[in-house]
Amino acid sequence: MSDDVTELKQRLEEAFREATKLYQTRGFQRRIGFGRKPALVNVDLANAWTRPGNPFTCEDMDDQIIPGVQRLLEACRANSHLVVHVTTCYQITDRENPHTDMGLWHHKIPVEAVDQSKPELWAIDSRIAPVEGEHILIKKQASAFHGTYLASYLHAAGIDTILVTGVTATACVRQTICDGLADGFRPIAVKECIGDRIPGAVDWNLFDIDAKFGDVESVDQCVHYLNTVHMRND
Repeated sequence: MSDDVTELKQRLEEAFREATKLYQTRGFQRRIGFGRKPALVNVDLANAWTRPGNPFTCEDMDDQIIPGVQRLLEACRANSHLVVHVTTCYQITDRENPHTDMGLWHHKIPVEAVDQSKPELWAIDSRIAPVEGEHILIKKQASAFHGTYLASYLHAAGIDTILVTGVTATACVRQTICDGLADGFRPIAVKECIGDRIPGAVDWNLFDIDAKFGDVESVDQCVHYLNTVHMRND
């Protein structure tokens, strides 16, 4: 970690301490808690985000995010919890075509890089690849819920809690958590399993999410929950 990044983190921690005082006096930072039936939702942990050399490549993948998600998957698979792998791709990546499924997002970021004709880009990283029975969902917008069937799929399965991992903290993960709460789920952001590209982006967004939209919990706590939730419901 560079000196500049270390200094940024220290300044953010100072800002968070002051913000916490303000939030708590005004009734923020309440806990939503773990529910009775969880699902793991991995957002955009596909090669275009997890491997180097792409406009969407994120930091901390090899040493932190992928190992953490592997632990979550192991606990989910051992206890038959539902897993959804979310990725993003587009059929029409010609920015001049008015019928593109990129909508207007390409005016802001290079989503044309994730062409559906190149599955090697939007395929889930092989280190956390889906196994039989795990669902793969393709989205077109930031949120895994917006314009997809994710909410109805989870509700039909009786899910009340979503453990969210992936990238990026500033966009797709954050929007998924916000929409998940709006759709009636208890969102849990798995701290070590969420990434981004810009220094400070993860720290700030996790602090803000924890204050307003979901609980930020460690991967250790989430693995323990996945391994024991059935005991609470017996």
